[in-house]
Amino acid sequence: MSLPPQEAHSAISSTSEIISDVLVIGGGPAGCWAALEAASTKARVVLVDKGYCGSSGATASAGTQIWYVPPDPAEREAAMASREAMGGYLSERAWMVPVLEKTFESVNRLADWGYPFPSDDKGEQQRISVQGPEYMRLLRRRVKNAGVTILDHHPATQLLTDGGAVVGASGLRRQEGGQWTVRAGAVVLAAGGCAFMSKALGCDVLTGDGYLMGVEAGAELSGMEFSSAYAISPAFASITKTALYRFGQFYRKDHSLIDGAGSARGRSIIARTLLSEPVYARLDLAETDEVKAILRRAQPNFFVPFDRRGIDPFTEFFEVKLRLEGTVRGTGGLRLTGLDCATTAPGLYAAGDNATREPICGGFTGGGSHNAAWAISTGSFAGAAAAAFARGRANVSHTHVARPAAWASKNAITADPQTIIRAVQDEVFPLNINYFRTHTGLSAALERLDQLWQEIADATAADESQVLPLRQAQAMTATARFMYRAALARTETCGMHRRDDFPNQDPEQRYRLVVCGLNTITIRTEPVKPSDYKEAAE
Repeated sequence: MSLPPQEAHSAISSTSEIISDVLVIGGGPAGCWAALEAASTKARVVLVDKGYCGSSGATASAGTQIWYVPPDPAEREAAMASREAMGGYLSERAWMVPVLEKTFESVNRLADWGYPFPSDDKGEQQRISVQGPEYMRLLRRRVKNAGVTILDHHPATQLLTDGGAVVGASGLRRQEGGQWTVRAGAVVLAAGGCAFMSKALGCDVLTGDGYLMGVEAGAELSGMEFSSAYAISPAFASITKTALYRFGQFYRKDHSLIDGAGSARGRSIIARTLLSEPVYARLDLAETDEVKAILRRAQPNFFVPFDRRGIDPFTEFFEVKLRLEGTVRGTGGLRLTGLDCATTAPGLYAAGDNATREPICGGFTGGGSHNAAWAISTGSFAGAAAAAFARGRANVSHTHVARPAAWASKNAITADPQTIIRAVQDEVFPLNINYFRTHTGLSAALERLDQLWQEIADATAADESQVLPLRQAQAMTATARFMYRAALARTETCGMHRRDDFPNQDPEQRYRLVVCGLNTITIRTEPVKPSDYKEAAE
C-alpha cells in the first residue's frame, strides 16, 4: 500500500510502505536543510528520524557557532587559510568557496524566517552562532510547512537496493511497533556521526548507523583516521561544550597548576595527565560579574549541572574528564564524489556528519562553526541533487524488487547488544589507545574488534526490543574498525590524528585515505591536487 506523503504521517500505523521521491534519513540540521531543498523542487519528501526531529542530536542540545563569513574577498581568504595548515593541507578551496557561499545565504534565510539573532551596540545582527533549541524548532516548523512528511521515532536500519542502486530504506516504528518501508527515487543519509554512546551531550543517538548502511550499499569512507576527538567535560555531567574553558585553568588534586593545560596544546597535556592522575578545573579567568553573566547567556546548558549540585565553577574546583566525541567532532565520514554530495552508491547522497568534512577541514576538527556550516551546505546540496536524481529516474513503485543492502546469514546467532557496546567502548574510550596512538596499541585493538565483528556481523536480536540496540552495536563496531584501519595506515601525526610512534607530519602523506569494504576493509590513497593547497602553503 502506498500513500501520498501528506497522508502517510497519520496513517503510518496501519501501513508498511510509503512511496516518495526523496527519503532523508536523519532530522538534525543537515537532514532538515536537505528536506527543505528537495521539497522546494516540488519533490515528494519523507524525513525519518531515530528520535524527534528538532530535539534529538548534538545541535539541538546547546548553542553552536557558524562559519558565517560575509562575501568580502579578504575575509573569505582569511577564513579559508586559517584552517588549511592545521588540517594538513587536506582541504580544498573548490569546496570551501561554495560552502561559505551557501552557508552565508542560508543563515540569512534563517534571519528572514525570524530566527532571533542578537544585535551589537550598533543594532546589527550577529549571525555567527545559534542556540540549538531555537534553531532546530524553527527548522522543524519550516520542514513541516514545506509539506515534508516527518516520521519521528522511526530509525532506519537498512537501505534498499535494486540493481545496485539505492531505492529506499526500511526501519522500525519505535512507538507503534512493527516496521516501515519507504521506497524513493533517491536517499540522503544525514544520520550523524558516531560518539560511541560516550554520554557526550545529545550524542547517544549518534552511533554510526549511516556509515554502516552506506558501506553495505557500496559507498566509501574517507578521513576516518581523524576521529579521536575528545571533549572536556565535568566528571559528573555530559556537557561537552568546551569554549568556556578558555576562561579556566587546570589543576592537580593538590590544586597545583598544570603548566600549559590552557594553551593551544592544552588538550594533549590534559590527556597525558589523565593517564596517571585526576584533573580539576576552575573558570577563574572570568574575573568580573559582567563576563560571568555573558558566559551564562552564551551557554546556559553548561551551567545547569553545576547549579544543580550547588557548585560555583568560577570559584570552586571541579573534576574533569575527556569524553570521546569520535566522528561527531572529527572529520571522517562517507566520501563524496562531488559538490552534489553523491556517494559511490548510485542514488545515495550524504550530508552533515555522515559525510567526510575533509574538503573544508582536512584532518583537524571544525569545532562547532565549520561543522554547522557543513551541515547547512551539504544538506542543501544533497537535497537538491537527490531531487534531481529522482526526477531522472523511472517512477519508483511497488513493482521494484528491492532488497536490503545487507543480508543476514542463515546461521545467524543471537547477541546481547550491551555486551557488544561495552566491548567496543573498551577499545575506543582509552586515551592510551585512541588519543595517543601507536602501531602496537592500534593493532591489538583492531585485532579484537575484527574478531568481535566476525562474531556479531550476522547476529540477530533476541526479540523485537533488541533489534535497534543490536543494529547500533554493529554500527559502532564497524565504525571503530574503519577508524583504526585508517589510523594504522597514516604513519604520521596530522591534524587530530596523533601517532606517538610517528610524532611529526610527513609532507609525503598529503593524501586522503579512502576506506572500502566491510568484512574485509581495504585502504587506498587519493592525492590532494597541488593547486588545492599550494597557494595557501606559499
